[in-house]
Amino acid sequence: MKAVMIKEYGDASVLNYTGVKRPEPKADEVLVKVHVAAVNPVDWKMRDGLGEMFGLKLPIILGCEIAGTIEDVGADVKKFKTGDEVFGYISLARNGGYAEYVIAKESEIVKKPEDIDFENAAAIPVGALTSWQAIFGAAKLESGQKILIHGAAGGVGSMAVQLAKAKGAYIVATASGKNEEFVKDLGADEIIDYTRVKFETVVKDVDVVFDTIGGDTQTRSFQVLKKGGFLVSTVSPPSLESAEKFGVKAEMISVQPNAEQLAEITKLAEEGKIKTHVETVLPLSEVKKAHALSEGGHTRGKIVLQLLSES
Repeated sequence: MKAVMIKEYGDASVLNYTGVKRPEPKADEVLVKVHVAAVNPVDWKMRDGLGEMFGLKLPIILGCEIAGTIEDVGADVKKFKTGDEVFGYISLARNGGYAEYVIAKESEIVKKPEDIDFENAAAIPVGALTSWQAIFGAAKLESGQKILIHGAAGGVGSMAVQLAKAKGAYIVATASGKNEEFVKDLGADEIIDYTRVKFETVVKDVDVVFDTIGGDTQTRSFQVLKKGGFLVSTVSPPSLESAEKFGVKAEMISVQPNAEQLAEITKLAEEGKIKTHVETVLPLSEVKKAHALSEGGHTRGKIVLQLLSES
């Protein structure tokens, strides 16, 4: 089968589109024929060397967000059968989704709704699960509370806006002016153009800050929280000293596969409460271009890789 493998860490030049042996599922696993694999910033960060920090052993097939069809099931698998259309977030510790076939656990994937195509299904898991685990799992956001979402036009931030809106929260979002209408359509109640206004001068007494930016943005965010509020970040550990100073809680989260949460998110997608925006579709063989676009940081929607049958 065809796959994108790295044998060393580095820039996009280490991405090797090549032939590899097709994996075989164990008793508690399924084999998925991948139709689409989404590209996420964590992919090129892993390629750059983050994978070594996480203890991954080279060579590595990158990609954690996939949509496809069940090709084979292990003897102990109960939830799925051959031919089921599925999508999910898979563990890189085992194998990656930049490949024609990938191994998945039952706890990592869910069935794909008929009215959502493979491209849009592949664009859901990482952004939605990250947001879910951050704002509901860590910060315990509830209906009627106010949340400030940074980077609301991004892949994670845009999902956070929609999930918070579905929960009944009041949403203040930061985004550049060019993305104002896009973020408003997602459900934000207030939008702050961070290129023109310092958010901390106009925002106060929020229950939750969802930080997808880090750095100075994260530091300034403490002052907009009410006492007992919660700052949750996806990019860097918040200062516990600052949290204590402002009388709030703070935490960094790393997304984990969770089929039960993804099933809840899927229901929202079926109800039209969660939408994706796929901006670029490229063949797997053009993975270097996909990474360059992602690293450039100027894409609003998702970048996905389409896999053709080349085994």
